[in-house]
Amino acid sequence: MAVGRQGGAAQAVRRLPQVAGFAERAGHGAGRREESPKAAGKALRQRVPRSAHAGFEVSADRPDAVRAVEESNRGRIAELTPMRVGRMAASPFAFLRGSAGLMAHDLVHTPLTGIGAQICGDAHAGNFGLYGDARGGLVIDLNDFDETVHGPWEWDLKRLAASLVLAGREAGADEDACRTAAHDAAGAYRRTMRLLAKLPALDAWNAIADERLVSHTDAQDLVGTLRRVSEKARHNTSGRFAARSTEADEEGGRRFVDAPPVLRRIPDAEAEAVAASLGGYLETVSPDRLPLLGRYAIHDVAFRVVGTGSVGTRSYVVLLLDHRGEPLVLQVKEARPSALVPHLPAVGFKPPAVEHEGRRVVLGQKRMQVVSDILLGWTTVGERPYQVRQFRNRKGSVDPAELAADQIDDYARMTGALLARAHAHSADPRRIAGYCGKNEQLDEAVAAFAVTYADRTEADHAELVRGVRAGRVAAESGV
Repeated sequence: MAVGRQGGAAQAVRRLPQVAGFAERAGHGAGRREESPKAAGKALRQRVPRSAHAGFEVSADRPDAVRAVEESNRGRIAELTPMRVGRMAASPFAFLRGSAGLMAHDLVHTPLTGIGAQICGDAHAGNFGLYGDARGGLVIDLNDFDETVHGPWEWDLKRLAASLVLAGREAGADEDACRTAAHDAAGAYRRTMRLLAKLPALDAWNAIADERLVSHTDAQDLVGTLRRVSEKARHNTSGRFAARSTEADEEGGRRFVDAPPVLRRIPDAEAEAVAASLGGYLETVSPDRLPLLGRYAIHDVAFRVVGTGSVGTRSYVVLLLDHRGEPLVLQVKEARPSALVPHLPAVGFKPPAVEHEGRRVVLGQKRMQVVSDILLGWTTVGERPYQVRQFRNRKGSVDPAELAADQIDDYARMTGALLARAHAHSADPRRIAGYCGKNEQLDEAVAAFAVTYADRTEADHAELVRGVRAGRVAAESGV
C-alpha cells in the first residue's frame, strides 16, 4: 500500500467497512450510490405522466356524505358527534376538514408514482400554523398529525390544493384566484423540492429557516397578516389560558372552572386516571426533559373539546403548577387510528403494525417538523392510547378562509413550500424532484384536480346539509 505525506506520493483510498443495510434501514435506501434518484424519479413520468394528476372520477362504491360522516363518528363520544356534524355543515371547507377518510377513499382512484413519505394525512390549508420553540421563538410549520402515516406524497399535496380552492371561495376570491392558489401551492412544492435536492443532506434537512420563508415563497402580501398572527401567538400561553379557565381552590392551588360545552370538570375517578397516566408519559419523553417536568405538581384535570376533525374524541387538559404557582398545561388527547390506513393497501402501501397510536402520532410529527414541542410524548388511559403535548404553546394560525384575495396565493406558496420540506425528511427529495421536473405540468394538473375536487366537496357539503334538515343525522347548528 502506498503511503504518502503532504506534497509526496498520493495516499491510497481508504476502504471502510459498510454497515449492512445502513442506508436502507436509515432512509429507505436514500444513500445508495449505485442508482440516480433523480433519474429514477424522472423515469416515473413514463408510467405516470404528470398531466394525469388532473384526473378525478367518483367511484361506484363511494359512500354518500351522510354515511361517510356517520362512519367517521364511530367510536367517538356520542353526545359530542352532533357538534362535530354541525361544524362540518358550516361550509364546504369545514366539511373537507372533517372528511380526511372520505378524501383518502377518493384518492385511491387517482394516479400515484409509488414514492412514499411520512405524510400528514390531513394537510389542508388550516393545518399550518405558528408554535413556540424551546427558546421562546416562533416556528411556522404543519401542526396537526392525527392522521400521519407513511403513504403517497401526492395525497398531501392534492388535499392542500383542494382546500385552498375551497378556502378561497369561502373568502370571496374569484375562481381564477382560487385556481391560481392551487397551482402555485403545487409550484412552490415542486420548486422547493428541487432546491432541497441540490443541497447537502444536512443542509436540506434544516433548510428554509422561518425568517427566509416569506422571501423564498415571494409571500410579501402576507407579511402584515403573519406579523399580527405572531403577536397574538406570543400571548397564547398556558399562563393566559390558566388565568381565564381556572380559579383558586381552598388548598391554595388552582382548579378548572366549568365552561360548557367546550370545557367541563370531570369525576374524581376519571381525573385520577388521567393524572396517573402521566407516569407512563414520562417514560416516553426525552430524559433530558424530566428535570423540567419534575419541578411541577399536578393540580387538576378537565375535559376539553377539540377542533372540527377531532370533535368527539377524548381530550383532557392537565394543570400543573411550579413552586411559584406558575402554570404549565398539558393536553392529553386520544389518538385514534389514522383514517388513511384502510385505504393504503389498495395503492400498494402496507401500513406497519402500530403498537400505540399516540406513539405513531408523535413519531410522525417529529419526522415531519424541523422543530417539535419539547414535551411531546404518549400514554394510555384505561385501554385507550393518547398523545401528550403542551397546550397553548404560543400557537397561532392563519384562517385561510378569511384571507384577502391577494393573500390566498401567497399563503398557498408558503404552505406548499412547508409541505415539501416536511416530505423531504422521509423521502429522498432528489427522486420527487426528478419526477416533478422544471416545467409547470404538475402544477397545472394539481390545480385542475383541486377545482374538480372542490366542486365534489361542495356537493358533499350540500348533501350533508340536506341530511341534517331531513333528520338523517343530528347536528348542533342552525342549518
